[in-house]
Amino acid sequence: MAVAKKKTTTGSNGAAKSNGRKKTAKSKFSKKTYLEWYELMFGIRKFEEATLMAYGQAKIRGFLHVYIGQEAIAAGLKSNLRKEDCLVTAYRQHGIALMRGMEMNPCMAELYGKFTGSNKGKGGSMHFFSKEHNYFGGNGIVGAQIPIGTGIAFAEKYRGTDNVCVTMFGDGASRQGALYESFNMAMAWKIPVLYICENNHYGMGTSVERITNVTDIYKVGSAFDMPSEPVDGMDPEAVHNAIAKALKHIRSGKGPYFLEIKTYRYKGHSVSDPGLYRTKDELKEYQAIDPVKVTEQRLLDYKYATADEIKAIKDRVKAQVKAATKFADESPWPPAHELYTDNYLQEDYPFIKD
Repeated sequence: MAVAKKKTTTGSNGAAKSNGRKKTAKSKFSKKTYLEWYELMFGIRKFEEATLMAYGQAKIRGFLHVYIGQEAIAAGLKSNLRKEDCLVTAYRQHGIALMRGMEMNPCMAELYGKFTGSNKGKGGSMHFFSKEHNYFGGNGIVGAQIPIGTGIAFAEKYRGTDNVCVTMFGDGASRQGALYESFNMAMAWKIPVLYICENNHYGMGTSVERITNVTDIYKVGSAFDMPSEPVDGMDPEAVHNAIAKALKHIRSGKGPYFLEIKTYRYKGHSVSDPGLYRTKDELKEYQAIDPVKVTEQRLLDYKYATADEIKAIKDRVKAQVKAATKFADESPWPPAHELYTDNYLQEDYPFIKD
């Protein structure tokens, strides 16, 4: 039997220790990637915190679903997607919009309902859209984006590109009939779509365990022989690796892929949800693996950034969020005539009269 010459243990932060001395942790991901991940994730976190404050001040009204806790998914997507790839998601979508490159100023103004918003104040929290970024937005109807994303991906196949449409939905939408119809069509026609279920364990207030016998949602894909797997959604490295593998499969012409990315939302379903259906201990358990804090610690462990450099990133992001809030505050409301723009009709429809 071989005997190890040195005793190696693992510290609480995951860094290796040997003979009482801490070794420098290593990562196969570059410093550039980690810094981009961190700035994006911290930016989403601070943007969302600012929206909650604005909601409390009645500057944002209606629905508001924040992405706090799920930022690692945005990071893993950011480091994999091409500009030409398309993306459609559900209504918890501010973080994904920022990941796709939409700027904070028009995003915040859209939440305020201002004319300078990304959709001129007409979409609000659930309906960002950007043709420039191939972002087909958040969708307010549970699961309705699944066939939409499948159709967008079919269009890419029809055009002969190797672009992918990422189609995201929550665990609550995973039981919609539209998902099964879309999965069936996507596999039959080998459509280039990456389905991502962001499983944060609860629909509006009902846990996955209470609505289904199949709590491992990725197994739904097996009914269609669709490659499917679970992913640790609290770790940007795990998310990146899973998405990279799936995109390689899809771009090679083999058809769709399904990832169940297991994550957690730290806030309620929407701003009006106190979250009384989950325990404080459960929340603390997930807060202990906060993806933003874990990524910040890794920057230090991997010696990718010093504490001062991390502070500089935080200060820059906070300034951007503050500027976005000021921009939204000072922006004008949509003029009254905008009620009659962006409405689509068929002019020769027989029931339309002068």
